[in-house]
Amino acid sequence: MFKNERGITLVALVVTIIVLLILAGVAISLTLSDYGIFGRAQNATQKYDEAAKKENTMLQEVVNTYDNYVQNLGLN
Repeated sequence: MFKNERGITLVALVVTIIVLLILAGVAISLTLSDYGIFGRAQNATQKYDEAAKKENTMLQEVVNTYDNYVQNLGLN
């Protein structure tokens, strides 16, 4: 073979594939684990739903209190 030929060696190709597999494994684990992107999104959705229910309950209590106040004053 000529010494001036350039190309990718088999070793370089294998090392590149191994590095890509490691990066893919890390990316998948960060995405799909309980503390990954999807796990955190599910937790955030649950917390949001709980906060929305609590807020609706509190608003309903305020409305009921106001209605009772207005009825006691005889303004309705």
